[in-house]
Amino acid sequence: MNDWEIVILPTAKRHLKAILDQRVQRSINDCIERLKEEPDKRGKPLTDSLAGYRSIRAYRQRYRVVYEVDTGQKKVLIHIVDIRKEGDKSDVYALAKKILRLGLLTLTLLTATRALL
Repeated sequence: MNDWEIVILPTAKRHLKAILDQRVQRSINDCIERLKEEPDKRGKPLTDSLAGYRSIRAYRQRYRVVYEVDTGQKKVLIHIVDIRKEGDKSDVYALAKKILRLGLLTLTLLTATRALL
């Protein structure tokens, strides 16, 4: 089996630690673990300003895991894990766009890549 390496970036780690319910954390971690197999075929590709990233549903479809697939290095970079609140400014996709706009998503990716080298 060709497993992919999972890299949970600092922003996603903070969001995961903020989830107090252990059942929810376990469910999300199980979802992330499943990304080790064919991550480019799981979830859905995002569009517009989040093009290039993918999203998969977790824990009763309320949470989303926003990730990036690095096919060259066979790595799955987990960027954000949070709840889906459509239309709310704290929605996972709104947060992802904000982090991207601030340049933190790219910075986090570069930092993670350097740390792995």
